[in-house]
Amino acid sequence: MSTVWRATTSALVASALLAWPLQAPATHVHLIGDSTMADKPTPATNPERGWGQLLPRFFDEHVVVRNHAVNGRSTKSFIDEGRWTAVLSELAAGDVVLIEFGHNDEKADDSTRYAAPHTDYRKNLERFVNDARAKRAIPILFTPIVRRKFDSSGVLQDTHGDYPAVVRELAKTLHVPLIDLLAMTDTLVRGAGPEESKRLYVWVAPHTSAMYPEGREDDTHLSVAGATAVARLAARSLKAAAPTVGRFVIGVN
Repeated sequence: MSTVWRATTSALVASALLAWPLQAPATHVHLIGDSTMADKPTPATNPERGWGQLLPRFFDEHVVVRNHAVNGRSTKSFIDEGRWTAVLSELAAGDVVLIEFGHNDEKADDSTRYAAPHTDYRKNLERFVNDARAKRAIPILFTPIVRRKFDSSGVLQDTHGDYPAVVRELAKTLHVPLIDLLAMTDTLVRGAGPEESKRLYVWVAPHTSAMYPEGREDDTHLSVAGATAVARLAARSLKAAAPTVGRFVIGVN
């Protein structure tokens, strides 16, 4: 092989490498939470979605979303079932962890899930934050989304008690970014009103859904429209709360 040929080949390879666009490493966003956030199966026939399932559409190609949220889980059961340990094993420095629990922590009649707001619930959230930080990941706390519960006068009712206040206080104490999804979804649902807000949740008329032939009236779980709206609110808030990932947010305006 001649010296000239080798030199020419090396120059061509070097030029190609310089011309090749450098791909920035992806930012991984991990979601932990309950059914309001979780991915739902059989989307072709299932009218329900978690807002985490729709979140990827509001990020560009620099973000990879890993949705670990599971139906029916509380902070307690998510830890007890080893799910948090599994998430921790995946975390790397610079990853972002979105944390939204509350709906199932409130179930005082279920010892496998109940976590009292000012004790176990707070301790579990604090564990998520501290463990994530130990892996040099970035935790972000979310208050739970609002339930669609209007009284007879058309006034939206609180159903979460002290749980959202605990999240807000903990975020302040630990200097964790907070996204007050309860406040934002309260505004969304209150603004839609008792009738229009049904489209945000899984309200299905009889004989219109193969999955629910007898219909369904669900004021907790989100429809495609509702999950999309909540995911948009979450993504828009991330732009300010977490610039590391917020700079990759798209389609929220």
